[in-house]
Amino acid sequence: MTQQDPRLDLIPDQRTRVNVATYPTYGEAQRAVDYLSDQQFPVERIAIVGEGLKMVEQVTGRLNWGRAAALGFAQGLMIGLFVGLLFGLLGLTAGNLLFALSYGVVLGGITGLIWGLIGYALSGGRRDFTSVGGMKADCYVVLADPEVAEQARTLLTSLPAR
Repeated sequence: MTQQDPRLDLIPDQRTRVNVATYPTYGEAQRAVDYLSDQQFPVERIAIVGEGLKMVEQVTGRLNWGRAAALGFAQGLMIGLFVGLLFGLLGLTAGNLLFALSYGVVLGGITGLIWGLIGYALSGGRRDFTSVGGMKADCYVVLADPEVAEQARTLLTSLPAR
């Protein structure tokens, strides 16, 4: 038997809330709620709900052995730089920050390159491209508890235009 995530108890049932306004972008919906907050409205009684959700994956390029190695190397460099900086600042390298950074970058780059190649080899050619993914909604609806919905609508009529 699966146990429900306790964080879901913090999210009220949206079916009992009333539509106050609809916006084409999340930024506009967020701006409306921010305006309500500025007007001392009880924003804890508001929700922004994306409707018509779509998963969008933008393909950014081909992936081959060379690109897999380069991407792995670059990621390893960044992780190595961070770890080297952290070790250096914590004094775990006898006070030699430059040595810690150099060692972290070199070791991180080599490790990243190896992991990039291993990951590409294990994919077996099933995903020979790179991409960036995210969620996109058709519109964003600002919902409010029924007791305060009319107040929110009234306040939003005086929302200044951009």
